[in-house]
Amino acid sequence: MLTLREASIEDLALLLHWDQQQHNIDADPDDDWEWETELPRRPPWREQLIAELNGRPIGFLQIIDPREEETHYWGAVAPNLRAIDIWIGEAEDLGKGYGTSMMKLAFERCFAEEAVSAILIDPLASNERACRFYEKLGFTFVERRFFGEDDCCVYQLTRSAYLATLARN
Repeated sequence: MLTLREASIEDLALLLHWDQQQHNIDADPDDDWEWETELPRRPPWREQLIAELNGRPIGFLQIIDPREEETHYWGAVAPNLRAIDIWIGEAEDLGKGYGTSMMKLAFERCFAEEAVSAILIDPLASNERACRFYEKLGFTFVERRFFGEDDCCVYQLTRSAYLATLARN
């Protein structure tokens, strides 16, 4: 059974280890998450979560309100959006459906707030596997955009697309 729990400073060593895994470096080569500083913080615009499979940590998920996020990474965005960062910790856990399960739990969290109209995600344009993954989950391509030096594809999943997916399943 896959669950999400709040990340804490006790997860520091694990997250630092996951940061050194090549598949995570490839997906996010330039970011410094400043775990020592950020894990103890609980700003109202962010959730940092550890995904666990039967109690074993397998991944990390961050959900933010991109309008309220203090660095304004996303720039000027409409209200009532959420943005997600996700990764699987160890390479041997890739390709097993865990990412899909994590995202579905994230969708439930995001859209539990009635006002939330869409979820954004920004994989590197070079990460074709991630782009296909998000498209299979119902995200639609919005634009190609640079975030700093990172060439990314911005995707969104609207509430209506999410609800349509639920109705089909």
